[in-house]
Formats: sequence, C-alpha cells, structure tokens
Amino acid sequence: MIATLVILALSAIFFMAGKIRSDLIALCSLILLVLCGILTPTEALSGFSNSVVIMMVGLFVVGGAIFQTGLAKMVSGKIMRAAGKNQFRLFLLVMLVTSFVGAFVSNTGTVALMLPIVVSLAKGADMSPSRLLMPLAFASSMGGMLTLIGTPPNLVIQETLENAGMEALSFFSFTPVGIVCIAVGILVLIPMSKWFLSGKRKGGDEEKKTHRTTEELLREYQLEQRMFRVQVPTSAAYCGKTVQELNISETYGVGILEIRRKVSTRRHFFNNIYDHITAGPHTEILADDILYLSGDAAQVARMVEENGLWQLDTIYNASESETMNQTGIAEVVLLHNSSLQNVAVRDCGFREKFKVNILGIQRNDTYYVHDLRDFRMHSGDALLVQGEWSDIARMSKEQNDWVVLGQPVEQVAKVTLDRKAPVAAAIMLLMILAMVLEWVPAVMAVIIAAVLMVFTGCLRSVEDAYRTINWESIVLIAAMMPMSLALEKTGASAGISTALVSGLGDYGPLALLAGIYFTTSLMTMFISNTATAVLLAPIAMQSAISLGVSPYPYLFAVTVAASMCFASPFSTPPNALVMSAGKYTFMDYVKVGLPLQLIMGIVMIFILPLLFPF
Repeated sequence: MIATLVILALSAIFFMAGKIRSDLIALCSLILLVLCGILTPTEALSGFSNSVVIMMVGLFVVGGAIFQTGLAKMVSGKIMRAAGKNQFRLFLLVMLVTSFVGAFVSNTGTVALMLPIVVSLAKGADMSPSRLLMPLAFASSMGGMLTLIGTPPNLVIQETLENAGMEALSFFSFTPVGIVCIAVGILVLIPMSKWFLSGKRKGGDEEKKTHRTTEELLREYQLEQRMFRVQVPTSAAYCGKTVQELNISETYGVGILEIRRKVSTRRHFFNNIYDHITAGPHTEILADDILYLSGDAAQVARMVEENGLWQLDTIYNASESETMNQTGIAEVVLLHNSSLQNVAVRDCGFREKFKVNILGIQRNDTYYVHDLRDFRMHSGDALLVQGEWSDIARMSKEQNDWVVLGQPVEQVAKVTLDRKAPVAAAIMLLMILAMVLEWVPAVMAVIIAAVLMVFTGCLRSVEDAYRTINWESIVLIAAMMPMSLALEKTGASAGISTALVSGLGDYGPLALLAGIYFTTSLMTMFISNTATAVLLAPIAMQSAISLGVSPYPYLFAVTVAASMCFASPFSTPPNALVMSAGKYTFMDYVKVGLPLQLIMGIVMIFILPLLFPF
C-alpha cells in the first residue's frame, strides 16, 4: 500500500508542476505499478479496453463531425445573434447556448467553437469580450453536467456504479444537477463579471471600445516601430533574386511580410494599382517592388544601407499605406492539444500553408516580438498573424489546433454549412435516442454513431476522424484507471475511506458528503478532473457503503466537484484557452472563479441529498 501511495503522490506532484505532459506522467506511474509488482501487465493495460475510454474516443469523433459540417456553428451563431445589442441578453445567451452545446460535445471544442462568435458579438454590443469569455469557459463545464456524455467524470461514476452491481444512471439522470449548476453560475457571474471582468484590456474605456484596430494591436504587441516599407530601385543588388537567395532573415533578422508590385497597365488611370504578393522562399524580387518588413529599426537601416534600397517609412505611420486594412491582422490562440505545442515558429508552416506571417506572440501577459524564428510555441499562446483575410479565414477551419480571433464580423458570420450537416444532426439524434431508450449499450451507441459519421461523409476520411480525437486525454484516462484498481487492490481506498468515515461520519452523512466534495474540488485545482474522478469515485463509493447510506449523492459530489473547478486558469483546458483571449491574469480567476467554486459547493452539498436521498 505504501508503494502505491508513493507513486500516486509522485504523480500528483508532477501533474501540479506541469512540466511534463499529463499522459506521459500517467504512463510512467502505470509502468512503476507493474515494476513494483502491484499490478499485473493485464491489469495495467485494462484501462485501454475500458468502455469509458472507448466511449470517449467515439464522442470525440461524433463531436468533430458536428463541428466540421458547420452545424454547431450555424445553430449557435443564429441563436446568439438574437441578443442584438442588449448586453444582459447577450450574457444570458452565452451562458445558456454554451451550456447546451457543452452537454453533448467536449467542453474544449465548445469553447473553441463559441470564442470567435462571442468576441464578434461583444464588439457589436459595445461590450468588453473579457466580461463574456470567462463565463463562456465556465458555462462549457456546467453544461457537461446536463447529460451522461457531457463530461468524462460523469462516465467515470457511471462505470463505478456498474462495477459495484448497482443501478446504472440514465442519459438524463444528470440533468437536474446540471440545471442547478447553470442557475447558480448565472446568478453568481452576472454581478461578478461586471465587477471584476469589465475592461480588462489596457488603455482606454474598453466598455465603449471593444474592437481593437490594427494600430491598437500593433501597439499592444509593441510592434508599431518594428514595421517598415522599403523600395527596391533598379540599381539594387536585390533585383532578380529570390527571397531564399538573399537570406534576409538570417543575415539581418528581418522578415518580409509581403511585397507590393505595381500592376503594369497602359491605362493611366490604373497606374497606381499594386499587386499583393506573399513572400515565399522562391518569390523573385523585381525593380520598384515595395517590401513590407518586420524587424529591428537598426537592422532594417543596415539592410537598406548595405544593399542600396530606399527606406520609405514605417507601416504604422504611413498615411498612404493601408496594408493592414486591405489585408488583415488577427490573433490565433493555440488549443491545449495543438500539434504546434513546443514547435518552433520557423517550423510551424503558417507561411507555406496559409500565406500568413507571425508578427508577435503573447504568453501570460508577456509579449515576444524579437527573434521569433526559434521561439517554441506553447498551448494558450496568442499569436498575432498578418495576411489576406481569405487566408486567415482558411486558418479558422483548423479547429483542432487553434482558434482565430479578431476577424471582421462578416467573416465570423460566414458558415460553410456542409451538405452533410443534416446527416450529422440525424446521427447525433439517433445516438441520443439509442442511449435514452436503451436500444443498445451506451458504448455501442457511441461507436455506431462515430462509424456512421465516417461512412456518410460527415468526416472526409478516417484520418480526419483520428485527428478529432484528443489522444492525450484518452491515454491519461486509460492509464489512470489502473491506478484506481491499485488503490483498491492494496487496500489504500479502504484505508482512506475508513479515515474519512471515522473523521466525518460521526457528524452525519452530510458532513461526509461535504468532505468528499471539497476534497475532490481541491484536488481538481491541481490535477486533471478526469484523473481526480477516477481516483476518488471508488473512495466515495466505499465511504458510503461503510456509513450504510446510498452512494449516489457521494458519487455525484465527485463528478460535480471535479467538473466545477473555476479558481485556476490551468484546472481545465477551457479556462486556459480564454486566458489569452480575455487578457486575464491568474488573480482574475481567483476573484471570480474561487467564490463561484465555493458557492457551487455549498449549494450542491444541500441539493444533492434532495435529488438523491441518503
């Protein structure tokens, strides 16, 4: 038992440190359990065949199809636009629509879907997006409590009940609890968001000016004096050479954002029309080209002097140049499972694939604009990108890796509704009906739906289906489930539950319920909510049996406490995702999220026994 507890403690320490991927930590703990003889290899690998894990794989695929066909965005966008310019109505709709979407698909996917819509609508309502984005993240977690498939901890407690031979929960057993969570969330967040989250962005009254112009974005990222225009005269050595041959980036640390080339025409009226050319490695520079550059002023001056170029002015101060209005600037926030995690800017492929440039990176309220080529990106980073709006719009379709913010309203409003959208909706509805009416086991209903999404073309290929799956979450859950088995096998679960019962049981079942709830709530602030639920669900079950009461309220306390974690930006992926977009600090989550988390806990301790009597 001691070895098991030591491995668990070490795992928790590494989870909290956040230096190593959580799935790797879970796999290492699994290996140690086998090497110490606590689990057999078969027991250690049992999590990978667990129905909860298989069901989560299928749900990722089903949710991915709903997103890719444009169905979720169309429905959400139409409902959200009903708010118009009324700020209170917009706040309510953000909470309600996000909760509803979160009841059926992953909370991270829900936030990724809603972020651009909410930012755009906040602009139209003259409202600070920061007042809406944290409630958006919280609502996605609250919505997960509405259904069995809304969040992984729900599936975990279902599995615990089934393993104990008790009556399983139905698809909508969670709905009353979810409704209470959403109601408490709305009532608490209405005043809290107004007091603490309005006007988070620096410089000016944000309530009256929510949309940052190009100049404001450049100023925020401290780029206004790092962007220049130079012209290539006929005599310059650059004429006739490619960008790759000139090696400007390596020599001067200067990047070419784009090239303006005068259109040759015989008609005098059109003499001042320029083509916009994205500067790729094989782009040839011609005489009279205007190069739009990003870099240090001294290095640009050296480049101009050494190569016989003409420096015109900075883009920021250029009255005649409207490059950033004709093209575009937007922010791209990296998702927690992005394939760009720890990838250097030079290797990200943004310019090659989308013809856009990365101008700056924001991480935890710090802005990086120098020597970006070797800068390694992390999840939650906000990248300031520049390019044609059409190219930036193409980026917004890559929802598995990032979310694009700051597009024009008309761009955000565009929804490419695939002709397969009605098919995806029908499959989703049939899956829910099959689970509610118990036509087939829940795991089979999900797998059938996932396969149908591929066969009917709602996902373009099997490879697309695989890309929708968050493998880090899947491996984490599959590797943590045997840890729960080890705790039971060595008697650690029984020992912990006995300590809880002996310490709190004398004060009654309500005190024990409070102890389990807040223990779970505290653990979830430091490690994954799913991992917390996996570890504490059997302890809650054992504690209830030891006290001779129903385990249902205790297991619901575990899943609610594991899902309702708001006090830290790193406790859930949605919390982390809106941090950069909302320009929040860690203390913003403490001011708003911690009171909400405590109030939610107090309400649940009294509500759960009413819904599920002891």
